[in-house]
Parts: sequence; C-alpha cells; structure tokens
Amino acid sequence: MRKLESQVAQIEHLFQESITVKEACFGEQIENIAQMGLEITQLIQDGKKMMFCGNGGSAADAQHLAAEMLIRLRPMNNREGIPAIALAQDTSTLTACGNDFGYHKIFERMVESLGRKGDCLIAITTSGNSENVILAMKAAKDMGIKVYGFLGAGGGDAVKYCDNVFLVPSSNTGRIQESHITAGHALMEFIEDRLIESGHLNLQS
Repeated sequence: MRKLESQVAQIEHLFQESITVKEACFGEQIENIAQMGLEITQLIQDGKKMMFCGNGGSAADAQHLAAEMLIRLRPMNNREGIPAIALAQDTSTLTACGNDFGYHKIFERMVESLGRKGDCLIAITTSGNSENVILAMKAAKDMGIKVYGFLGAGGGDAVKYCDNVFLVPSSNTGRIQESHITAGHALMEFIEDRLIESGHLNLQS
C-alpha cells in the first residue's frame, strides 16, 4: 500500500508540475495566442492557409492541430474545413528528401513548394533549435509568410524568426509539449469561433 501511495504521489507531482507551467504562461503568452488568432482569422478570410511543422512529439502536435482544422474541432460546430497542412508529409516524401537532400531540408522544401505569400507557418520546437524547423521559418520569412513559434527553453535561435511567439517558460520537454497542445487547442478554437461569428464558415446540420 505504501508503495502505491508513493507512486500516486509521483504522478500527482507530475500533474501539479504541468499545471504550474501552464499557469506561468498566463499574461503575455496568452495575449500572444489571442493576437495570433486574430491575424490567422484574417488570413483565412483572405483565402490563405495555415502550415504546421515540428519533429517527434511536435510533429504529432502539428498533425493533430491541422486535422482539427481540416476535419472538425468540436462536434457542436459541424462546419466546412479550414485550410491547414501539416508539413510532415507521407513517408515517400520524407524519405526522398532525407536521402536526396538531408532531413534538415524537409520543412524548408515543403514551405517553398506549398507556401504562398500571405499564408502562415506555425513552427513547433521545444528547444527552439531544431535545424529543419528554423530553415522552414527562414524560408517562410523570405516568402512573405507569417511565422508563429510554439517554443520552449528560452526560445533558442527560432525566436529570432517569429512574428509572434508562444514561449513556454520551462526546459522540460514533456511540460513544454503539454503546454503547446493546450495553447494549440485554444488557438484553433479561437480561430474557429471568429470565423463562424464573421459568417466566413457555415454551420451544417
């Protein structure tokens, strides 16, 4: 019984740690999410799209958030799809780029091929130093694409290329990722609500 209590306490500590990190994001970081939401809403209304990229767990977050926009975020809002692309493409594309040019080029290549001026890139990196993400951010800036960073650990080199940033004040990868997906869901819901309120998206029965 004591052993179980000790294990429960460990898990409770992890939950509390996650809560504490999220609470530390209140204020400026939440305001940044709202500002991103307003800007992304406008670019969607202008016929542009969102692109997402990240590695590992951040790649999963990128795909997760893109799917929420393309398919459906909340069952109560049965609406049209919202244009979004996760740049971690199919295995043929990933392995071809890795073999021919190197994996550090994959997201840059996708931005150059699929991105258009006026789009936005949501770049997710817990360290802020992922080379393939930073190259994509640089390419996006050169193309007139807005860059929004979901970062941690002080922001690393990536923060220099962001038009706006959600920066988690932690160096713990798990806690950063948990905050990223919470902020990502908040951002997607904010955008969806603004698009419905403006009449840009039609709800379907």
